[in-house]
Amino acid sequence: MTVPQEKTTTMRAFGALAHADASVRLQAALAVGTAPDPAFVGGLVERCAVEPEFSVREMLTWALTRHAPSVTVPRLVGELRSDRARARGQALHTLSKIGDRRAWPAITPALLADADDEVARTAWRTAVVLAPACERPRLAVELAKHLGRGDRATQLSLSRALIALGEAVRPALEAATTAPDPRVRTHALATEQLWQDPEAGFELAIEEAKRVVALGGEGR
Repeated sequence: MTVPQEKTTTMRAFGALAHADASVRLQAALAVGTAPDPAFVGGLVERCAVEPEFSVREMLTWALTRHAPSVTVPRLVGELRSDRARARGQALHTLSKIGDRRAWPAITPALLADADDEVARTAWRTAVVLAPACERPRLAVELAKHLGRGDRATQLSLSRALIALGEAVRPALEAATTAPDPRVRTHALATEQLWQDPEAGFELAIEEAKRVVALGGEGR
């Protein structure tokens, strides 16, 4: 049987996803996404797990979004159990771009607490995108458990995720402002400050929160 020219071109592009030159891999991912074919979804997902270049990973994610969620989502959900942090993180990122809420049950507390900060940050963002409205209060409680974690970038990611939940986050955030751990209290107060004044910036919010914590809450 003769293989159509378009199929042959896509197969050739698919084979180039492992090329040593990142620019070739980028063009290959673009070509595969331009002519979606379910036969290539597994390979795209596998390449996401090992691709070292950010721009190529983004193109691989785009290529996956060009395919039917019924094909991509189950494969991506399977990657969330991978031992490789990059595989978990990229699968989460791609699921957030697809936005299919059938993936929501796969966003477990264990993923939200992933030992790798980058994976955890991606899980927080993805959870906010996928959570149904009725699950947002529960998600807020889970996310609030991580207040005080990590460096400034990690804390800012969590603050943004919490703020994106809107009013659903208020009870959990208010409870955290009286937590025994000063790091948790500081982060919770800074998140409140950022929510009320997004233009203030996170560093300023953190410094103000530190001052309030040092004063025992008297400066609020």
